[in-house]
Amino acid sequence: MDFDQDTEALEPSANQTRFGRAMRAHWFLDPSIIYLNHGTVGATPKQVLAVQQALREEMEQQPARFLLRELSALSGPSERALPRLREAAQAVARFMGAEGQDLVFVDNATTGVNAVLGSLELQPGDEILITNLAYGAVRNAAAFAAERRGGRLVTLELPFPVSSPADYVNRLAQALTPRTRLAILDHITSETALVLPLAAMAACCRAAGVPVLVDGAHAPGAIPLDIPRLGVDYYTGNLHKWALAPKGCGFLWVAPERQQSLHPPVISWGLGRGFVQEFDWVGTQDPSAYLAAPEGIRFMRDLGVEAMRQYNHDLAWGAARMLMERWNLELPTPQSMIGSMVTLPLPQGLGSSPADAARLKDALLFEDHIEVPVMAIGGRLWARISAQIYNDLSDIERFAQALERRL
Repeated sequence: MDFDQDTEALEPSANQTRFGRAMRAHWFLDPSIIYLNHGTVGATPKQVLAVQQALREEMEQQPARFLLRELSALSGPSERALPRLREAAQAVARFMGAEGQDLVFVDNATTGVNAVLGSLELQPGDEILITNLAYGAVRNAAAFAAERRGGRLVTLELPFPVSSPADYVNRLAQALTPRTRLAILDHITSETALVLPLAAMAACCRAAGVPVLVDGAHAPGAIPLDIPRLGVDYYTGNLHKWALAPKGCGFLWVAPERQQSLHPPVISWGLGRGFVQEFDWVGTQDPSAYLAAPEGIRFMRDLGVEAMRQYNHDLAWGAARMLMERWNLELPTPQSMIGSMVTLPLPQGLGSSPADAARLKDALLFEDHIEVPVMAIGGRLWARISAQIYNDLSDIERFAQALERRL
């Protein structure tokens, strides 16, 4: 899939016409709602939820066997060749070009970030670098980790709108200092929905001897991903967004040379038994979301992963071109930095403040039955549109008309 090539047509290509509103049959989505918010928490297909429920029912037939003998390698013996979590981890890891022994499950990307920050050794005056485009919860975690150890959180300002991804790489190179102990980079930014030039940014950090932690919350499933080839030290992401897993399903990938010093936020029976065993058992919990994650990948493969990604990208980019031309506004980003989401400026007459954004978001939902994030950035309102295979251009048209009625 090449997102650098301009898409002339706004309509999906002929070989993808099976996608669109008819695909809603695979989800439990409310048919009265235009759902343009898949990127926030995702929506899980019926097929995946059915597998999760079957796992729960199997677990309840013999909970001790399922959780204490079959789930992880901490207890045994078991008749299984691989513990259930390791089997699922291998399937998920291979989807992202990795190996199962380098990947553990966590509830979400924020949990993965906290695991790395909690294991980070800082001296007074040491710096953690983050960007202004970082997710708020990740920023809070980084600030907390720096403050409690006498360190300093440094924020790199990256402009938005953006004209060139190379500008971001150059700005990062200038922000690194001899005191930088960790750089936290997004793969796809949350509010602004930008696919960052992660490999180039990681190479810049590596040349300066700075480890890289990636917040990849929106990347798995949305864009092609080969984690080991990115040249990063830690990569955490969500599977319950674009990889279609049940809610509460994320992962943390760690380069082999970094695993020994890393520990989960909850210390339990696996302490001292290695990276995998420490994370695989942090206490009794429902592991069904993790174990059902391979079914989300299977769902995508059955439909065609590449076709899904291309459809979503074409719809997001087509929506951006259509709306910006319609409202006589400039595109805020090049096509190469768009995946399955796009954040667009709204006409000035709709407001400019966070309070205006909250009112418009609520009005769109309660009056127009449209679910879409609205935010205030740089003194104007913006909306982040998520394109999933159950959406089509008629959803974008409904959104545009709802806004124009308020001008």
